[in-house]
Amino acid sequence: MRISRTAAAHLLLLSGAAVTAFPFLWMLTSSLKSNVEAIRFPAALVPHDWLWQNYARALAAAPFSRYFLNSLIQSTGVAACVTLTSALAAYAFAFLEFPGRRILFGAFIATLLVPPEITLIPNFVVITALHWYNTFLALIIPMGASVLSVFLLRQVFLGIPRHLWDAARVDGCPPGYFLRRIVVPLSRPGLAVVALLAFLRAWNDLLWPLVATSTDNMRTVQVGLLAFSQNVSTDYTLLMAAAVMVVLPTAGAFLLAQRQIIEGIGTTGLRG
Repeated sequence: MRISRTAAAHLLLLSGAAVTAFPFLWMLTSSLKSNVEAIRFPAALVPHDWLWQNYARALAAAPFSRYFLNSLIQSTGVAACVTLTSALAAYAFAFLEFPGRRILFGAFIATLLVPPEITLIPNFVVITALHWYNTFLALIIPMGASVLSVFLLRQVFLGIPRHLWDAARVDGCPPGYFLRRIVVPLSRPGLAVVALLAFLRAWNDLLWPLVATSTDNMRTVQVGLLAFSQNVSTDYTLLMAAAVMVVLPTAGAFLLAQRQIIEGIGTTGLRG
């Protein structure tokens, strides 16, 4: 009975994995087809002719080396800023006592109901007034804080035994030292999850880099994908080839941080 249940559970998980992986497999095989074969209906999963030169053609269609560098700088900077600001705010909400702490935290959480598109025009006005338009500051600073990350790290910090905080206060440990020496080492999985989520959010963002930049030397990879879409047609094979290259860094980041992510899921409250 137990074996049958285990087999059924594995079959269900394999089915879900297959459904999840199929779009990526389709994207990979489509990147190796001719454009005629890619738009043919019904389409075949396996290409008739394997056109590996599609990747070279995709890289030559736009300055993707510059786009990748810009996206890497933006995503790394956003991840660093979000991790820093979220850790400081979560530390204050989890350990420090100050008037109106619960009300202020509730106001923070309420901002999750505000669609990010509403902040688009105010952010644009601010970066223009500060003369940050078409710079890395415009790409990084407006995305450098996340209420969701604050919430997740607060949940992690609340899991740290309270007696450590009480003992540190008795010994005269400054709050900043307690954060660096006690809280951060005990919260590395949660910090890894927050950093990865911020990295992925910045890497996959299209609208804000499109608004905040105007030249090729500041564009990101998501904006670069628009090079394969015209008013009358889309080159699907080159688009799929470029999309495969754009997805690879995020997949690599996930694989490198897989252990920390699995541990962090159990401490940040992301489990269903």
